[in-house]
Amino acid sequence: MNIIRFYATDKPYGEFSNFSRHPVEIGGVLWPTSEHYFQAQKFAGTAYVEEVRAQPTPMLAAQMGRRRDLPFRADWNDVKDDVMRVALRAKFTQHPALRSLLLGTGDAVLVEHTRNDAYWADGGDGTGRNRLGELLMELRGELREEP
Repeated sequence: MNIIRFYATDKPYGEFSNFSRHPVEIGGVLWPTSEHYFQAQKFAGTAYVEEVRAQPTPMLAAQMGRRRDLPFRADWNDVKDDVMRVALRAKFTQHPALRSLLLGTGDAVLVEHTRNDAYWADGGDGTGRNRLGELLMELRGELREEP
């Protein structure tokens, strides 16, 4: 089984990271990265959305999205996977080189490899959910079917 592990944006397949510098347009709004979009959606309907979008780096957007003193939307746990799907679809359809890179992975298992995250990544030891990798593989399958 071919496994592609990714995490750092300056390493192979780093483009799969939400921190990669690929702007996305979603809902008529240009987001600096898919990370900016994703983190901002935690605050949908509040002024914090624009504050997250304006952050100069994806790391700062992520840090703001992890703050627990700001009001998260009540349904976040229910919608976060779908929010990520929207972000990934935008990124990998708006950047043809990224689409080609993703499709070029064939049937490889895609794994976000870091101990920093046990939901979106593999937890560093394979015990994490790897939801980002799973959603990328799901999107890859959908893109294969599209003209």
